Amino acid sequence: MSEAKTTSLTGLTGLQRLLAIMARLRDPERGCEWDLAQSFATIAPYTIEEAYEVADAIERGDMTSLVDELGDLLLQVVFHARMAEEAGLFDFEAVADTISAKMEARHPHIFGDAADLGQSREERWERLKAEERAAKGATSALDGVALALPALMRAEKLQKRAVRQGFDWPDVEGPKAKVFEEIDELAAAGTEAERIDEAGDLLFAAVNLVRFHGVSPEEALCKANAKFERRFRGMEALAEKQGVVFASLTLEQQDALWNDVKASEAAKPA
Repeated sequence: MSEAKTTSLTGLTGLQRLLAIMARLRDPERGCEWDLAQSFATIAPYTIEEAYEVADAIERGDMTSLVDELGDLLLQVVFHARMAEEAGLFDFEAVADTISAKMEARHPHIFGDAADLGQSREERWERLKAEERAAKGATSALDGVALALPALMRAEKLQKRAVRQGFDWPDVEGPKAKVFEEIDELAAAGTEAERIDEAGDLLFAAVNLVRFHGVSPEEALCKANAKFERRFRGMEALAEKQGVVFASLTLEQQDALWNDVKASEAAKPA
């Protein structure tokens, strides 16, 4: 970096510095070729990835990584805002002003004169969000459920929106029976298209059943993934300790290692 480019950032701190860095990276004459080639669409996957990495750092309790990952996520916001500013759409200040106004509007009992009616946070929040969607021209209770959400999370959100309109099973037996029904329909599917359709129905029904038990499907599956990975690695370690290649074992031998790992986990203090 030249002396002139370095000097231009002198005296800037925090967010101002980051905004100036992004402006330089997007400079048509002196910017970075890669950054200049990006668009909202090409950057979106990185934005999603960085959000997951923030969640991962939190899950691991790694606060050192969390600082780094939050910075990466903030960079994504700055990147999108800079591209919007270049297109004459809005800038970072507009982003900050918009979310500030939204948070104040969603907490009228804190930032305004509205009385606290004793509603739960979720009830109040959802009512205000519904009012915002209606003001934007929403025509369905399902409007605004982001397409880019993970499929399990989106399925849960769609179902919760439907529930608020009274569309739900009267008790757990309904979604439970639906899961078994979808299992049979998947088994009976004759074509690839039918199998994909029925597999989707089965997963959607499973989300509904899990939701009925008050469990977040996304969180539950994340924990199941982590448990499977931990136990599978444990099996590999046991096989290596025994001087054998895990992949060369029979299914029965592998299953025995699985049970050994489970037993060792159960024996550990909580």
